[in-house]
Amino acid sequence: MNGLLVLDKPSEWTSHDVVGRTRRILNTRKVGHAGTLDPMATGVLVLGVGRATRLLGYIAGADKTYTATIRLGLSTVTDDAEGEVIEVASRDTIDKLSFDAVIQGIELLTGQIAQVPSSVSAIKVDGQRAYAKVRSGDEVKLQARVVTVSDFQALAHRAGEGCLDVDVEVTCSSGTYIRALARDLGRELGVGGHLTALRRTRVGRWPLIDAIDLETFGALADPHTALVPIAEAAARVFPSWIVNEEEAAFVRNGRRIDWSYSGADGGVIAIFDQAGAFLALAERHGPTAKYPAVFV
Repeated sequence: MNGLLVLDKPSEWTSHDVVGRTRRILNTRKVGHAGTLDPMATGVLVLGVGRATRLLGYIAGADKTYTATIRLGLSTVTDDAEGEVIEVASRDTIDKLSFDAVIQGIELLTGQIAQVPSSVSAIKVDGQRAYAKVRSGDEVKLQARVVTVSDFQALAHRAGEGCLDVDVEVTCSSGTYIRALARDLGRELGVGGHLTALRRTRVGRWPLIDAIDLETFGALADPHTALVPIAEAAARVFPSWIVNEEEAAFVRNGRRIDWSYSGADGGVIAIFDQAGAFLALAERHGPTAKYPAVFV
């Protein structure tokens, strides 16, 4: 019962709901997830089960890809369709909005940018989640943070009743809020904007094609078969270092070995023994290897 589970999260479920359901299906408490998805959103949610929960921090920090629909012409308090509309652009302003202007606005939000997260987010402010403070009537002002939007493409657009819907695909660093991109694109164009649909199609090395939907997972005769074994998961996420039996014995006991890994230096490496058993995660520390986590 140690491995990763790649789920296609359904809409209206919180990430915590999915974790709870997975715990019941697998009959274990040791389940966590690598990066929250909003209830409205669907798509890739990577869960760790058993000892594989120790891999989640590394997976959560990977870049991600999303498809989304941005509605230009209306702003909401939550920057998505679940919030109250607080500003509406005039019909004349929307009619004059060109798709070329939208493309130019997207280009301004591509690359390394300073982004103020949506106030209705899971970021903690004075020990309380920002969304909880907003819903209780408090005013929340979050600080801008630097994020990287490596790719931001408009795929299609449709004119609506007093609005313009733009389908986009975004690849970005961990910590980027797609709702905030929708808000900022609308602000840049002077018409306001919010998110009406969001689907995560990739988390690091885990694309949507690898995901199983929650209903199918729950109906499996043996749901454990849906888990990606921890050794396979580690080999996919990290570069691999195969050590000899003497070195493996040292690693199993948490004793340092000489750094003889022949790949590029820097970052975390997964150590395996000659039989393919996953032993530990390692980082270079001078001439030796130190272990952020040992798995045997």
